Amino acid sequence: VQLQASGGGLVQPGGSLRLSCAASGSIFRINYMDWYRQAPGKQRELVARSTNGGSTNYADSVKGRFTISRDNAKNTVYLQMNSLKPEDTAVYLCSMLITTTTTTLDYWGQGTLVTVSS
Repeated sequence: VQLQASGGGLVQPGGSLRLSCAASGSIFRINYMDWYRQAPGKQRELVARSTNGGSTNYADSVKGRFTISRDNAKNTVYLQMNSLKPEDTAVYLCSMLITTTTTTLDYWGQGTLVTVSS
């Protein structure tokens, strides 16, 4: 199983970006689909989660600005980020709890850099 993230870049404060993360391989079921971020010198934090049951959770710092969504047919999770702030600058990583025919594991994408700066 592999996860491929894309969509990062440089954006001005107040702007928007949309991140994508697609999983491929022998996937039986995807449980959680998560977006994390890690800024320089800071701990990795969970930004948003989408569960298989359809619920979503957000970090307080992004509520009302970020939206997580998923396309189960494409094994893909998205993160729509609006009203971006400089403090949103970080490497964003996707993670999925995936069940294959033999096991259930957390898989991680390679990370995509988001820079919010004027």
